[in-house]
Amino acid sequence: MTQNKTEIRKMRILDLMEEPSYVPMREKELACIMQVDPEDRPELKRILQELLTEGKIQINKRGRYSKPEQQLLTGIFTSHQKGFGFVQIEGREEDLYIPEDQVKGAYHLDTVEVRILPERHGQRQEAQIARILARGTTHVVGTYQKSRNFGFVIPDNTKLPSDIFVSQERSKGAVSGSKVVVEITDYGGAKRRSPEGKVVEILGHINDPGVDIMSIVRNFDLPEVFPEKVMNQAERYAPEVTEADREGRLDLRDLTMVTIDGEDAKDLDDAVSLTREGGNYCLGVHIADVSNYVQENSALDREALKRGTSVYLVDRVIPMLPHALSNGICSLNAGEDRLALSCLMTVNPKGEVTDYRLAESVIHVNRRMTYTSVARIIEDQDPKECEEYKELVPMFRDMARLSSIIRKRRQKRGAIDFDFPESKIILDEEGHPLEIRPYERNTATKLIEDFMLLANETVAQHFYWLQAPFVYRVHDNPDPEKIHRLSLFIHNFGYSMKAGQEEIHPMELQKLLNKIEGTPEEALISRLTLRSMKQAKYSTECTGHFGLASQYYCHFTSPIRRYPDLQIHRIIKEQLRGRLVESRITHYEQILPQVAKQSSQMERRADEAERETDKLKKTEFMEKHIGEIYEGVISGVTAWGLYVELPNTVEGLVHVSMLPGDYYYYDEAACEMRGSQTGRTYKLGEKLRVKVKFADRFTRTIDFILPYEEEGIDDGEGSNEAGSKQ
Repeated sequence: MTQNKTEIRKMRILDLMEEPSYVPMREKELACIMQVDPEDRPELKRILQELLTEGKIQINKRGRYSKPEQQLLTGIFTSHQKGFGFVQIEGREEDLYIPEDQVKGAYHLDTVEVRILPERHGQRQEAQIARILARGTTHVVGTYQKSRNFGFVIPDNTKLPSDIFVSQERSKGAVSGSKVVVEITDYGGAKRRSPEGKVVEILGHINDPGVDIMSIVRNFDLPEVFPEKVMNQAERYAPEVTEADREGRLDLRDLTMVTIDGEDAKDLDDAVSLTREGGNYCLGVHIADVSNYVQENSALDREALKRGTSVYLVDRVIPMLPHALSNGICSLNAGEDRLALSCLMTVNPKGEVTDYRLAESVIHVNRRMTYTSVARIIEDQDPKECEEYKELVPMFRDMARLSSIIRKRRQKRGAIDFDFPESKIILDEEGHPLEIRPYERNTATKLIEDFMLLANETVAQHFYWLQAPFVYRVHDNPDPEKIHRLSLFIHNFGYSMKAGQEEIHPMELQKLLNKIEGTPEEALISRLTLRSMKQAKYSTECTGHFGLASQYYCHFTSPIRRYPDLQIHRIIKEQLRGRLVESRITHYEQILPQVAKQSSQMERRADEAERETDKLKKTEFMEKHIGEIYEGVISGVTAWGLYVELPNTVEGLVHVSMLPGDYYYYDEAACEMRGSQTGRTYKLGEKLRVKVKFADRFTRTIDFILPYEEEGIDDGEGSNEAGSKQ
């Protein structure tokens, strides 16, 4: 019997055992039901033995054969536009690869049960979908295209593998080019038919102002409006702090304090104060007591947990709490009494917290400061600013000294300080991008960052040693393979770092960032170093924060915009009041794992939505610069081409087919593209002149080509004005 016939018989046996009606059978029974001739029985016996050896079947004590009893795993399915997909299992490092023929009708974000297969796809274990437990995608945002008798929706989400069929009577009057929300009515099933749906909302035409961002808002299911019950509850609170509110609180209204935020900030949830006692600093970090107004399990609280975080898109903010609270009674507005939770720390000249106190307080902010103004006072000693805030100048100078001490101490233990410019996208009134500029930190932003980090660590350590239920902010060690790739990348610039087989100390990454400070490649290497690390998350276990080189860390300082901060404020207050008794401890132990999981998921959703809006506007910006030449840096090398990042943080692809004069292949181990005949290589970190060939905001795609200068010929086109000139 040929190898091919053997494999066919194996598949027949396995398919038979997959049937729902199959019961374990002996060899003789299998031969009968499969109509195996007597002379072929020895061959059947051999095949069964091979399947046993391969672990694809099992035999019981009675000699009956069946598929092995394998525990099904539950996870979330992520589809790919080419038809295959991946399943993420909680607690498992690597996703499972689902081949196209094993998807079995699963759709993007479905909760599924999977069965492990013996095969591997690259480094990933393969699996098959056994059962769909719950649909994860019920509505899809996309562009409607009309045909004569029907229409179809092209999804914005490129992970979805097919268009959605819409019958004419279910199109709601959409025309070609309409941005729509379509509800899926039929997922197509395991036979891989196209899904069907009905249009439930028309957002506008694809070219209408604001429709592009609104499509992303809908695509990520971001809540735009608060339910009426939530709004009514928020507006019920008095606009001022009453005498009853102040009862039993530490009165800090005579303590000089300020808020320091961006010029356009409206929800001010942290204030700082600083005095001196001998050689020590008395640092106060005062956080809005949002939990006084958002009671556990109220309509406000349930909505805040559902949202998890405020979302900061390029043209709008989608808040976690209604403005009546976030911009009103919870905002630490200057000149008004406010309720707060204060972390009062005594810090010695070495930057060590030698004593601290957590207290429910009532505060009165003296001045509302901006980062720009405080930086002018500290860095520039600007006469006008110093005169305007003369009574506060000594405190700001002390704050700068303390900030420097705290920062040096944190860096000494190995904390990683990413000091690279974020991009700020400037839009016109209709939402079109005018400019992409760096949004850089200054002395004042670092000062606030240092004080907030210190308060977060102090609070986390306090509750860790109390062994009370709590929500920590944790950050695991990076994946060794990603660190290896980073090491190869920085080698192109002449840098190196010590990395062990299993892990790297954060000190090594901080040393690298110190070395690149002030160099042209600083922004790129900083960003790639950040990408090499794992994503921080919320957890009820205090496992430490790699990036901060800290054993204890939590989020305490932003309860207006982050749910975990609001949640731990409640725990802090119950502990301060002596109410963290057995029943409350049990209560928190029951609810906090879900709070941590929900908060982490909503944070990831917000991050992805923010990145998508940035990517959209960057692509739209580059549409106006087709044909212009830039000097960038190769930020990624893949089998399909080179990713090149420009100084204004825009990234585009030079497809491998566009590389000149040779057949190129991808050397994964060296992270480079190499010409098979010329030996010409393109490496991570290499500077490269590129010309913008194509940019399309609807697909978020930017394509570069190499200009003729690459081959020594001037194409006659000059430089540009778009932020990455040469």
